[in-house]
Amino acid sequence: MTDRREFIRGCSIGAAALCTPFARAEGVETPVFARGAEELPPILGRAEIRRNAAMKGRKCSYFCDDAIWALRDVTRNRPKSVFDHPFFSVLKECHEKFGLRMQINLFYRTDFFYGMDEFTLAQVTDAYRGEFEANRDWLRFGFHSLQEFPDYPFVNASYGDVKKLFGMIRGEVARFAGEGTFARACVPHWCPMSKDGCRALKDCGIKVMECSIGPRYRYDGQPERLPYGHSFRLLQNRRPEVGFYWRDSRNAAIRSSICSYNHITEEQSRRTAHSFGYVYDPDTGMSFKHMFCDAPCLNLNTLETLREDVERLLGREYLIFSNHEQYFFKDYLAYQPEYSDKIRLMCRLMHENGYEFEFMEDVVG
Repeated sequence: MTDRREFIRGCSIGAAALCTPFARAEGVETPVFARGAEELPPILGRAEIRRNAAMKGRKCSYFCDDAIWALRDVTRNRPKSVFDHPFFSVLKECHEKFGLRMQINLFYRTDFFYGMDEFTLAQVTDAYRGEFEANRDWLRFGFHSLQEFPDYPFVNASYGDVKKLFGMIRGEVARFAGEGTFARACVPHWCPMSKDGCRALKDCGIKVMECSIGPRYRYDGQPERLPYGHSFRLLQNRRPEVGFYWRDSRNAAIRSSICSYNHITEEQSRRTAHSFGYVYDPDTGMSFKHMFCDAPCLNLNTLETLREDVERLLGREYLIFSNHEQYFFKDYLAYQPEYSDKIRLMCRLMHENGYEFEFMEDVVG
């Protein structure tokens, strides 16, 4: 069993893993957790494969999850410009040099895991609203979660809870960043979202959301199927669509993961990965696209492995890059001093190879 701190540290190391949609990582065998488990039918069996015919050329997108600390910093320290803060500064630099467009996915509040100094989006200063509004053509904020823990917060979520939290986050963003700065693509924290939650997000205006991939299994109560207490997340308010699956990662701590309604098959992924294709679900009206493993997650790479992983993907028509905010900060247990340099490298490689940055919501027709 891997404890939480080992897991978080492991996720920060380049060797921890570029997840791949279809190919099994070299040397990785089917883990013990799947042996004897009942495989379930595809959750999105009625889904359609669609493609945005209006999108041309080579495009890429970038998003950053788990964000709130940078907004806390600017609120408390009040720099002259929000782009004087080093987290936001590198983003504007990359926008001006390489055409970066991106979304920052927000927690509503900080987590007790890091101490009692709670900070919420309701406390974010509106002193930089004009700047955020002036830069909304390339920088937007998105929905992520209430806070960092527990893991899998939406796996059995109700319609009402998701809609309420969405309204809380969107309302605060409108207050401190202005209208038109909220993204219509959604990456739920830890990914899985209940069917009712998908309906709620659609009704809130979300066009496309992240999904997981692969064969799914029925959870039979055996605790060894899932790591460090995740079985309790699966069982609490359990919905019929919830199961577990093999996440293809070199990081053993997350190979066994929970999945919910936003889960597609490997075949659906093959037909949409690295392209302007996506999976449309007529039951909820939601579109799904595998965002996290479409291209490298920056905090899972060193500068060297990032370059190598990007070069392997050059020529694909659409790539989605991801990151997490906390690795930027020196007091985080898995701080990465090269955080900003990896953003610069990713943006430069995309620019030099003819890619243009787009918001994820605009790629879905």
